[in-house]
Amino acid sequence: MSSDTDVSLSSYDEDQGFKLIRKAREAPFVPIAMAGFAAIAACGSYKLKSRGNTETSVHMRVAAQGFVVGAETLGVGYSMY
Repeated sequence: MSSDTDVSLSSYDEDQGFKLIRKAREAPFVPIAMAGFAAIAACGSYKLKSRGNTETSVHMRVAAQGFVVGAETLGVGYSMY
């Protein structure tokens, strides 16, 4: 009888940091999109808190969504190239 206990579990052995780095190398525009979204959302929430103008929060939300869509579009183009 042969045993299948020699199966490599390298994907299960890596911790979260190495997995994040590996995923970022596979799709480099995803972390860029996440960082841009976080920056725009933080800026928008700060402006909303300090001024209370809800109109700027709508513009910031649209800007954040546009940044993510643009970065993902560039990522798809990069992976196709």
